[in-house]
Amino acid sequence: MQRTMLKAKLHRVHVTHSELHYEGSCAIDEDLLDAADIREYQQIDIYNVTNGERFTTYAIRAQRSSGVISVNGAAAHKANPGDILIIATYALYTELELQKFHPKLVYVDERNRIIAQRDEISVQAA
Repeated sequence: MQRTMLKAKLHRVHVTHSELHYEGSCAIDEDLLDAADIREYQQIDIYNVTNGERFTTYAIRAQRSSGVISVNGAAAHKANPGDILIIATYALYTELELQKFHPKLVYVDERNRIIAQRDEISVQAA
């Protein structure tokens, strides 16, 4: 059996650009791509914390250390500069692989600079 698990997430990144007429995708600062082990052209799910939109697209590279998060093409209708997003990737894992499984969780500041990296989410208190 295989399970689909959260592989990585960029938590609460801020949209810097929304380019309706740019080729569809989401441009992400290369530092963030590396930290979350997201490859260019990899499918990503985007959850817009600001407006509740949820959509799927693919990642492309934005200039390293730029802080750029640009939602492009048709998806530009779903996110505006200043919106807060969670960008997630998922992967299939076997039960054996799950014994060593840990997601890559990347946390940023308001300028999309990495402030923390973890491999688990704290238990939610009652």
